[in-house]
Amino acid sequence: MKKLILAAAFAAFAAVPAFADDKPTDAEAASIKEAVAAWGCEGGSYEKETEGTGVFEAEDVKCKGGQYDFRLDKDFKVFVITKD
Repeated sequence: MKKLILAAAFAAFAAVPAFADDKPTDAEAASIKEAVAAWGCEGGSYEKETEGTGVFEAEDVKCKGGQYDFRLDKDFKVFVITKD
């Protein structure tokens, strides 16, 4: 019985689609770069979440204090910075 429950739980979890992030357009990437530069940082890789949230990510951005990940809203305003 336990095996059946575990198998059902695994099947339900596996059925949830995984979302991959998209590459932002050139204009979006330029806006992300500008927002990151306003914090005195540069570089990194940029992504656009596909879940329809309008959230952008800048990962592995280099700043004076180290390497960080940025999350930006649809208006390119930074709302989360985490140390990488």
